Amino acid sequence: MDRSAACALAVCLAAGVALCRVCRPSSAAEEAKGAGAAEVANGVVGLIGNTPLVRINSLSDATGCEILGKAEFLNPGGSSKDRIALHVIERAEQEGLLVPHTNSCIFEGTSGSTGISLAMVARAKGYLCHIVMPSDQAIEKAQLLERHGATVERVAPCSIVDRSNFVNVARRLAREYRSDEGRGYFVDQFENPLNFEAHYRTTGPEILRQTRGRVDAFVHGSGTGGTIAGVTWFLKQRVPGVRSYLADPQGSGLANKVNHGVMFASTEREGTRRRQQVDTLVEGVGLNRLTRNFARLLPQGASMLDGAVSVSDADAVRMSRWLMANDGLFVGSSAAINCVAALSIARFLGPGHTIVTILADSGQRHLTKFWNDAAMTDLGHSAVAPGSLDEFAQLLSS
Repeated sequence: MDRSAACALAVCLAAGVALCRVCRPSSAAEEAKGAGAAEVANGVVGLIGNTPLVRINSLSDATGCEILGKAEFLNPGGSSKDRIALHVIERAEQEGLLVPHTNSCIFEGTSGSTGISLAMVARAKGYLCHIVMPSDQAIEKAQLLERHGATVERVAPCSIVDRSNFVNVARRLAREYRSDEGRGYFVDQFENPLNFEAHYRTTGPEILRQTRGRVDAFVHGSGTGGTIAGVTWFLKQRVPGVRSYLADPQGSGLANKVNHGVMFASTEREGTRRRQQVDTLVEGVGLNRLTRNFARLLPQGASMLDGAVSVSDADAVRMSRWLMANDGLFVGSSAAINCVAALSIARFLGPGHTIVTILADSGQRHLTKFWNDAAMTDLGHSAVAPGSLDEFAQLLSS
């Protein structure tokens, strides 16, 4: 064999060996190492967070903006409140306030979603859970709480100054709780700064990463104030020019506080009348008092918010039906007001902007009230999706 033929044979042999190395079946361990080992969640709490950001096509196409909803209803507990529950309980464990499997009991006053999240995390970590909620909330929330192993106490709606208010009852029960080894722990979601911190550390960074920093406005309602405060603080520290807007249901005083600096006349402040102040069918958002978490948005009298949009019950119902009919999104009442406000802000800012809001929970928790068409019709609200977005826009607040 001459030299040229030998060289050619050597090249072919080398190529064949390389091809064999490429084509030979690799072990599972090698594949996992090469691709980055597949993530396995550490129990149900490992599923919390990192929810997707979904483009709401119908609203985006109609406005020329990118209207994006963070699908928090995909958390294992079904809402954004999973983040608070996990963060608060883990911090209490770190500080020795909670020890698993000691009959310690977690107490909270909630309209439902935070309670469900707490019940889920409590069961996963070895705690008891007792939830106090207003009796006018959708019954399926209480049923879900019980299925998650919590005990549920429903009390008549009343002002926060009333000893019988659901938050005050939960606080008192936690203080009075006694067991052989465990203790009672009151979460206090409205005033606990860990609520703000949970969203500052997780929800905000996720939005920044998912939008690659290209976000012009954030829109969200306020129940405890933790989500809107945490996300607003995080984004405004990192995204020049980003705006933040409050979505507020009818009957709430927060929009007036943001837009005009005054929440209410002295005769209307919470506690001057012994009844539930916020008159809305939307559950989980809207207040006539400033919580410690929301107050973070008003440092030294200045507002970090760029405005507020008041949303009527009628508009919230219309938006929920619109999203189901045109986007296949089955959202709850608080997500519906967020989307109404996001649409309003998109029309105000004009085409070409990216607006992020939160789809806090799904309609599955609102079947007997907000998603009960007959009940909505009895209240005078149309349960039929508008024929077009232009028609919807003309109906806004009409």
